Amino acid sequence: MWRQLSIFILFLNLFESVIASNGRLALTWKNYKSDQFSKDHLKKTLTPLQYQVTQENGTELPFENEYYHKKEEGIYVDIVSGEPLFSSLDQFDSKTGWPSFTKAITEDVLVHRKDYKLIFPRTEVRSKLANSHLGHVFDDGPMPGKKRYCMNSAALKFIPKADLEKNGYAEYLSLFNTSIKPQLKTAILAGGCFWGMEFYFKKLKGVVATRVGYTGGFVAHPTYAQIKKGDTGHAEALKVEYDSSLVTYAEILEYFFKIHDPTTPNQQGNDIGHQYRSSIFVSDDIEQEIALKILKKVEDGKFYKGKIITEIVRQKEFYEAEEYHQDYLDKFPSGYNCHFLRY
Repeated sequence: MWRQLSIFILFLNLFESVIASNGRLALTWKNYKSDQFSKDHLKKTLTPLQYQVTQENGTELPFENEYYHKKEEGIYVDIVSGEPLFSSLDQFDSKTGWPSFTKAITEDVLVHRKDYKLIFPRTEVRSKLANSHLGHVFDDGPMPGKKRYCMNSAALKFIPKADLEKNGYAEYLSLFNTSIKPQLKTAILAGGCFWGMEFYFKKLKGVVATRVGYTGGFVAHPTYAQIKKGDTGHAEALKVEYDSSLVTYAEILEYFFKIHDPTTPNQQGNDIGHQYRSSIFVSDDIEQEIALKILKKVEDGKFYKGKIITEIVRQKEFYEAEEYHQDYLDKFPSGYNCHFLRY
């Protein structure tokens, strides 16, 4: 009898040790069961907004939520089950006001469903374990995947990298291996108005920074007032700083050919003039060889009906354009843009 009583007391103590301070069972995501908590229990343990979003398919306000602009390293887990869903490494600023990601930690943690609540169909995203409504996924994200997982902060809990181990997520520390340093390189390209060029290259995975400017001419420190006359020899160009461990120079050039028309001499869209020519400014023989191979690949692929007239020339001094030109289409989203993905 005493032995049975001792075992019971031991069991009781163990049970109490896994009860969180708010009364919720402190389960880890690995042994979570979707039917573990009733709606009444979730109403008590979640905030009203968390409950509305995860259980009633609600949507929080844009720009007025916890994670839409968070830059700290860590992972995002389901607020209900604690299941790992997204990494900060895949988070980007989509300008929508909600936290956005290019992909999930692994695709099998998400469930996709068609959503017909609006006048156009969308793809709803739910967590697999807890069946929490998270948000929606769209096909307008950055390259190469072009996915934008637009999530509600209220459906997520952020676990900082420093706290991963103590919270039971030690296996995800490998995502943030700081011994691997970015391999930064630069590409300089011209393909018409630099506003649109910059807008699209900022979407490409692996691009770290962009600056618009002028290059390829014979006048030092030109201004836009001089450039638009077309008599300085310069092209409106884009300097792309990229991490070569994430995207190669060849992939940069392939993307370049996709977003502008390389068959129109000294013209892109409505812009006409030598400053709007299609050019690749290479820094050495290696880049020149890669550029020639990619140009031939585009020609052989017959993606365009006309002849490819893109010039491949050695880099000259790059002069940054006036500050009002930098990130222009971020500042003025309805501004002129003749660039788009052509294939």
